[in-house]
Amino acid sequence: MRIDLHELASLRRLGTPKGITSVCSAHPVVLRAAARHGRDTGSTVLIEATCNQVNHQGGYTGLQPADFASLVRRIAGEEECPERLLVLGGDHLGPNPWRDLPAAKAMAEAETMVAAYAAAGFRKMHIDTSMGCKGEPVALDDETTARRAAQLVAVAEAAARRAGDETPAYVIGTEVPAPGGADHALAAIRPTSPAATRETIGVHRRIFADAGLSDAFSRVIGLVVQPGVEFGSRNVVTYDPAKASELTRVLDEETQFVFEAHSTDYQGAGPLAELVADGFAILKVGPELTFVLREALYALDLIASDLVAGYGQRPLYTAMESLMVARHEHWSRHYTGTEAELRWLRHYSLSDRIRYYWASAPARAAVERLLASLKGESVPLPLFWQHMPEAAHFADSPLDPEALLVWRVTRSLAAYHAACRTTG
Repeated sequence: MRIDLHELASLRRLGTPKGITSVCSAHPVVLRAAARHGRDTGSTVLIEATCNQVNHQGGYTGLQPADFASLVRRIAGEEECPERLLVLGGDHLGPNPWRDLPAAKAMAEAETMVAAYAAAGFRKMHIDTSMGCKGEPVALDDETTARRAAQLVAVAEAAARRAGDETPAYVIGTEVPAPGGADHALAAIRPTSPAATRETIGVHRRIFADAGLSDAFSRVIGLVVQPGVEFGSRNVVTYDPAKASELTRVLDEETQFVFEAHSTDYQGAGPLAELVADGFAILKVGPELTFVLREALYALDLIASDLVAGYGQRPLYTAMESLMVARHEHWSRHYTGTEAELRWLRHYSLSDRIRYYWASAPARAAVERLLASLKGESVPLPLFWQHMPEAAHFADSPLDPEALLVWRVTRSLAAYHAACRTTG
């Protein structure tokens, strides 16, 4: 069932809470899986790009907002996913990529980025100005954060109107989990306090009104808070409804909003459904989807090593190891341990920082060779039982490796879809 972003709060008020999965990935296989799943279920397909991933300077994907929008729309068209189901969003839109610059310069870059997102048709924006820039505290106070958020919202409003498009829906919030998960093992996560949540809403409401942005504030659909969920490189903290009960009661007072839950990866169907029932109606997922994609690719790498003459022993794994050792900038600050620990973390960490490398030429070449080696091969059932038993139904018939990859990502998306259909 298609759900409009602006319906989420009213559905909760009516006692029939529903949710929307926010797919935070630029990987074409993940995008294809999301579009195909939306087509098959008739559900909203919310695809979000982060400020580090996609921005006016290209981000780590090399894509500007218009490029990303074109990629998503092309894949959706190929999958015959109706355009009415597709919503483009921007995540953590703010000065984060330029926080080593003085605030004025970082915010100028953020303004240019937000304008590019709005002009490209992104209609759901998480405005994140909570981080300090050069010479500032790591985390900023509500007042400063709200002023900078209003500054970026004003830019987004103007850019959308210039483009002749619908003005965006917004998500705000100052207690924002680190993009991509934590860097360390976790024992427990404290939910955001109700007092801090009320303060955040009140300060933003006042500052937006002072800036002449009350109409834009009426389109703030959600607030990012910490529900008490997170994942690190090695473990996951799952949702505990009892610990978040005081926080969720804030939504009974502030009925305009729902909560947006970040870092919901690896929660599983039960905790996800509990999150939606409690008012965390926007569930963001990213690393889990590329983690299970990598899981499937490595399983196929093992199958091809055992099945295809001349393929070699795990050449995809070997190529990715060489690539990550040679270009360590995406993982070295995040992983710690012995050399043996660093090796397995590079490939299997739940933070999935290997996802930064799939778009590189060596990785693409290795994946293309793997898929070409297995395309049309009849994989014996025992090989699937050995390397990927859950995919055994692909055995003993001509294999379409890309279809298997899409299927594996869709299994995770299906758990989110089931959770988002909860009725409390």
